[in-house]
Amino acid sequence: MLALSVRECKWRKGPGPGRIAKRGLHSPAMAEMHDATEAYLETILEIEEEGVTPIRARLVERLGLSAPAVSEQVKRLVEQGYAELLDDRTLKLTVSGRALATSIVRRHRLAERLLVDVIGLEWEKVHREADRWEHAISADVEAKLVELLGDPMTCPHGNPIPGSRRTAEVVATVVLSQARTGPVTVTRVSERLEVDDEAIALIAHGGLIPGSAIEVLDQRDDGVLVRTDAGDRVVPDAIARLLWVAPA
Repeated sequence: MLALSVRECKWRKGPGPGRIAKRGLHSPAMAEMHDATEAYLETILEIEEEGVTPIRARLVERLGLSAPAVSEQVKRLVEQGYAELLDDRTLKLTVSGRALATSIVRRHRLAERLLVDVIGLEWEKVHREADRWEHAISADVEAKLVELLGDPMTCPHGNPIPGSRRTAEVVATVVLSQARTGPVTVTRVSERLEVDDEAIALIAHGGLIPGSAIEVLDQRDDGVLVRTDAGDRVVPDAIARLLWVAPA
């Protein structure tokens, strides 16, 4: 039995290639500020998708930046009309902020589908690569991607693609750390795991990608004991809390 240790899955809290310091931009301060704006809006939307209330502390955790740096950028978002800072200190996207965030996330996840379904890039590499593509996809290319890919509902990590006209049956899901013993199907991987190269590689090679049929054997102090096509293994709690499963 192979145990995936928490020590092996070091959370990279730095911005990483897909966050604040995006690649491929050679223009100075204004372009960097615009890119940071998009990264923050994208992250706020991702936090909402996971049922978590967006606050500045959550952005600090997700982006690996200091509290003062996050507060300054949030102030810019408010000034730009993309977000509101409510009295209870929660963040709310405005109509324009949500539209921009949705567009970025949609193109990113369509790019991920293209990379996996058409180009055949390894599953664990697509998030980083799609970060390079998302800003280069025009509206015309986006429309062609939708046609080529059959208007997919989710990205390869199981996260919804905003704007898809297809609908799926609503299935009750729970995080793996709360799943009962028995057969389940992996349905979704948190964006927080997608930006951690080691964790996402362990998921890929451990038989835990979305669509995988696994069996929950035991909830243990050191994680969740599961049986997969790759064998029995202990999924550490740090990963199990960010993987969604549904009863098989």
